[in-house]
Amino acid sequence: MSEAGGGRGFGYSVPQRAPWSLVAATAALCLVSATSVWTAGASPMSREEKQKLGNQVLEMFDHAYGNYMEHAYPADELMPLTCRGRVRGQEPSRGDVDDALGKFSLTLIDSLDTLVVLNKTKEFEDAVRKVLRDVNLDNDVVVSVFETNIRVLGGLLGGHSLAIMLKEKGEYMQWYNDELLQMAKQLGYKLLPAFNTTSGLPYPRINLKFGIRKPEARTGTETDTCTACAGTLILEFAALSRFTGATIFEEYARKALDFLWEKRQRSSNLVGVTINIHTGDWVRKDSGVGAGIDSYYEYLLKAYVLLGDDSFLERFNTHYDAIMRYISQPPLLLDVHIHKPMLNARTWMDALLAFFPGLQVLKGDIRPAIETHEMLYQVIKKHNFLPEAFTTDFRVHWAQHPLRPEFAESTYFLYKATGDPYYLEVGKTLIENLNKYARVPCGFAAMKDVRTGSHEDRMDSFFLAEMFKYLYLLFADKEDIIFDIEDYIFTTEAHLLPLWLSTTNQRISKKNTTSEYTELDDSNFDWTCPNTQILFPNDPLYAQSIREPLKNVVDKSCPRGIIRVREESFRSGAKPPLRARDFMATNPEHLEILKKMGVSLIHLKDGRVQLVQHAIQAASSIDAEDGLRFMQEMIELSSQQQKEQQLPPRAVQIVSHPFFGRVVLTAGPAQFGLDLSKHKETRGFVASSKPYNGCSELTNPEAVMGKIALIQRGQCMFAEKARNIQNAGAIGGIVIDDNEGSSSDTAPLFQMAGDGKDTDDITIPMLFLFSKEGSIILDAIREYEEVEVLLSDKAKDRDPEMENEEQPSSENDSQNQSAEQIASSSQEVDLVDQESPEESSLNSHPESLSPADTDNAASISPSEQNSNPTENHETTSLDGECTDLDNQLKEQSETEEDSNPNVSWGKKVQPIDSILADWNEDIEAFEMMEKDEL
Repeated sequence: MSEAGGGRGFGYSVPQRAPWSLVAATAALCLVSATSVWTAGASPMSREEKQKLGNQVLEMFDHAYGNYMEHAYPADELMPLTCRGRVRGQEPSRGDVDDALGKFSLTLIDSLDTLVVLNKTKEFEDAVRKVLRDVNLDNDVVVSVFETNIRVLGGLLGGHSLAIMLKEKGEYMQWYNDELLQMAKQLGYKLLPAFNTTSGLPYPRINLKFGIRKPEARTGTETDTCTACAGTLILEFAALSRFTGATIFEEYARKALDFLWEKRQRSSNLVGVTINIHTGDWVRKDSGVGAGIDSYYEYLLKAYVLLGDDSFLERFNTHYDAIMRYISQPPLLLDVHIHKPMLNARTWMDALLAFFPGLQVLKGDIRPAIETHEMLYQVIKKHNFLPEAFTTDFRVHWAQHPLRPEFAESTYFLYKATGDPYYLEVGKTLIENLNKYARVPCGFAAMKDVRTGSHEDRMDSFFLAEMFKYLYLLFADKEDIIFDIEDYIFTTEAHLLPLWLSTTNQRISKKNTTSEYTELDDSNFDWTCPNTQILFPNDPLYAQSIREPLKNVVDKSCPRGIIRVREESFRSGAKPPLRARDFMATNPEHLEILKKMGVSLIHLKDGRVQLVQHAIQAASSIDAEDGLRFMQEMIELSSQQQKEQQLPPRAVQIVSHPFFGRVVLTAGPAQFGLDLSKHKETRGFVASSKPYNGCSELTNPEAVMGKIALIQRGQCMFAEKARNIQNAGAIGGIVIDDNEGSSSDTAPLFQMAGDGKDTDDITIPMLFLFSKEGSIILDAIREYEEVEVLLSDKAKDRDPEMENEEQPSSENDSQNQSAEQIASSSQEVDLVDQESPEESSLNSHPESLSPADTDNAASISPSEQNSNPTENHETTSLDGECTDLDNQLKEQSETEEDSNPNVSWGKKVQPIDSILADWNEDIEAFEMMEKDEL
């Protein structure tokens, strides 16, 4: 979820207690002076090229939005690989991710104001009519209060804001009579029961129909919520109060913010990630600027901008001082413990912190914004996208990328602040990568693994709400937009709220309670608009000089000092800290040292011993750091020992017409046969073997000769299948799961083991596909006969000539991470398949960007002692190297019945010939863009 925005420019603030009417003028002054500055390090981009890139953004939006409306509406989101809508309860549960879905046509509502920003006013008018006609907010479904607020309530308010603007212009929306606002008010009242707690912090979830706690509500028993979940309400709720005159919404949101401020850690002025909504106790005491906290900071600053309340700015500045003192380690932003802020709580960063440079621009602190943004850009250039999480030495930690817009957002604000054309080139790279790696015939697909280029069947609503908005604004001139964007502020979901709300329906008491909690040194705060001559010295190469030292930071090993590890000199006679390679689980002295470092042992029922580190339980901060180092060494030790035994995921890429490499399927590897990471990829047409299970000599060897054979799982060992198709002349094999409906989206991938015998005789590559992925190939064969695929360690670049000529040609070399780098990523291995000894599972611990345990943990078997730990909850399992194959928590949930009988929620499943026909127009458009040197 995008956790930053700010449409008024950068770093604007006003003299203390100045009339709020001065804010817009002051802010505009800042923006005008800032955009006149650009560094000479990058050549200016011509207006023609900017216009061309802007038109590409418009075409990309049409591709995403049009496919949603055609294949998914009125469902909440589009599933771009299978060309159908995602309906809550009809698809396997994805855990907390599905809490954003409420059967209220989420993508349509989230896209309303994007249509106006992109000058699609007629489409906007049609979309508003659809929302009023079809959307029902009284569904019996449990949704996230946070997601519903920023996406649905924010989307309705943003749509209303621009609807009344268009109505005033006199051409469009003349029939509009505040209908979206009335829907927003209805939704606001449905969310209010969530605030029925002693603290005023809302429950994390609510039932749209039944509210909280009732038996039929199926929610209301939660005790914890994230800081951002409770602290990212003030903009939408205050705007709803100002629009309608109903003050209750702003009052509730202010109370939640006041409580969070009161509960901050007083010595560090930091807040934790997760808090108990009843007691106010911090559940997770780590603090950063990424997932779980991010938009809390954003909304403090923006609440000051929108509402003119000085206390919000004072609170933000107090937090910001603490962030820059403890969390900021340029160019990194690393989580720390709120009680021991000099001690890092993580050795990795999550993708959501990419919003922070944009927020720093809004404050006017440009230098660290440039540094962090450049570091993130170097990560993107290495992996094509920003991984969900990456380590301090820039290795992939969580490999997914759900098409998040935060980096594009920060790029836009840095360009507005500096006028540096370098950031236009950054935006151009983002456009190229989206079209090259994420674009599929039915939209844009999230990346399941940035290392292999495999896709996930999801296109979140925030992709349309934010990504295209920021990219279009990046390249647009003022005359390209039909209204003045400077009259609005962006919410965290990039919805637009008008600044004139600051002087409308002001009935809320603005008592400044901030000073009651802390003594503020006003000398640390800026009460005037930053002077661009201070932000940008006379040196025209200022911004470039900041970026230059970071150009190679990702390609080099972690620089000394990037991770704050205190170097201690041990006095004569003092023992050095315990090293992982020396640890013995049966040594009492070692156990005592572990206890001192905050590391405890837990004996598991299966005979393993789990190591868990709680830094706050260490005897001292020095011991805590030693414990952190010990856990990291244990992870690295296990990774080195298991590296040769584990294999990363592979890719099956459909390269024939009309796919042309745009569909990439995640495949499980085999422990035998040709190693695709060490040899050239295998390319060929596919053919089904007979018998289909491949467990005996093939009866159709002429059909599979020189082709890649398709085989069904089951009834014999994988190695036996491989030998049978190899003897028939096949150049490769794809085993398709016989468990109908299985998918890599909901099940952990696994690697195919041998039969316990010598498998050196198997020389062809073998890959495994779950049923859902396999059916995509089988359906293509039925409808298009000849289907050509590429078996490789990672997806290859598409060949534009192949698309133009509509005939096979060699694939371009992949620009993804090298095979060696992929092989060095980590994965966990468990033997979980009980039906046959032929299969071993590749499984990683579920991780998400919602609140999760950050304590270090590892497990070891008593018989293995120091050589084979098996689990770590922070970075990797110690049983082997972590490939991050499947980091989303997969859960099965009961089907939730639709309460809106007026709208058809059935899946829109189309035969592949119909889908192919629908793709023709897209292919033609894509060929035109390729000719235009996309």
